[in-house]
Amino acid sequence: MTESYRGSGDEMSQDGPYGYGHGDGAHAGGAGQAFPPPPPYRPGGEGTYAGFAGANPAAPQAPQEAPRHRARRPVALIAAVALASGLIGGGSAALIAGATQHRQDSTVSAPLVNAGKTGGSGVSAVAKAVSPSIVEIQARSAEGDSTGSGVVVTAKGEIVTNNHVVAGARTVSVAFSDGSRRTADVVGTDPDKDLALVRVHDAKGLTPASLGDSDRIAVGDQVVAIGSPEGLTGSVTSGIVSALNRDVTVPKSNGQSQGQGQDPGQGGDQWPFEFGGHRYNGDTGSSKTSYKAIQTDASLNPGNSGGALINMAGQVVGINSAMYSPSSATSSTAGSVGLGFAIPVNTVKADLAALRGGGSGGFNSGV
Repeated sequence: MTESYRGSGDEMSQDGPYGYGHGDGAHAGGAGQAFPPPPPYRPGGEGTYAGFAGANPAAPQAPQEAPRHRARRPVALIAAVALASGLIGGGSAALIAGATQHRQDSTVSAPLVNAGKTGGSGVSAVAKAVSPSIVEIQARSAEGDSTGSGVVVTAKGEIVTNNHVVAGARTVSVAFSDGSRRTADVVGTDPDKDLALVRVHDAKGLTPASLGDSDRIAVGDQVVAIGSPEGLTGSVTSGIVSALNRDVTVPKSNGQSQGQGQDPGQGGDQWPFEFGGHRYNGDTGSSKTSYKAIQTDASLNPGNSGGALINMAGQVVGINSAMYSPSSATSSTAGSVGLGFAIPVNTVKADLAALRGGGSGGFNSGV
């Protein structure tokens, strides 16, 4: 049996040229024999054995590999744990991110129309985005002058307003948000819906408003109103949708128009309408029409008629058409008390083609 000398944890055979004894007579514990001291190991000598180059063919490799396997196992285990933790952590992060995104998505409003052209947020952003599409309309008829508002619906100069703003008008003048003013023609009227369409002469490059979906608004939604109350072009107010589908009755003609300066001798009853069997702001007369209206507490005043009611995405959802004032109010004291009404924009969109053809009012300027 061959004995081996163990030094620094390595086992070395005593047979052959790499043993430290001499032949068979050299063995551990032999009489009068002693092993010479082993040569020092070369530090860090990879691939060396007892300071000599090359491997020891007689030395078993398993004891050398075993420490390596033992050294790698903790590393592999740590790597596996880290990988599992990463996967679990990543999954948790994804779930958390997804839940957070869902919560955010449920509260974020729709993107603002023309947002790239404006800054700010909320009402100020809506006003900046939509104001270029809202105009002041001055109409002169045999009964006097009236002032209202309108909404640009095409870049070529088509503008929607109320019928009672332009009914019977001989001339129509339109003022834009940049201060410019142009003449316009009445293209078509629809007294039954209190809608009218006018077209500006030689218009090009106008900014049309985005028409939304009035069926999607709800009570409590925030809205913005833009118009020209009392001739104050581009005035902005805000509020909420107070109610839907209100049965509002208004005159078919402009006989008692809300327009500023309309025949001062008549005493100044303004913007008359009926609701719930009662008359407000004066007598609507025998020629009148009813429609389902959006009610809002956004401040509306004489001159807002024909202007826009806008959602917070910058889309027009209604055409302002009537307001309530105390029954004793005159032209000098009339004002908004938070009860305004607007024609739903879906009614407007459904009527546009007919208005371009002259409308049910039978009016067509031929332009």
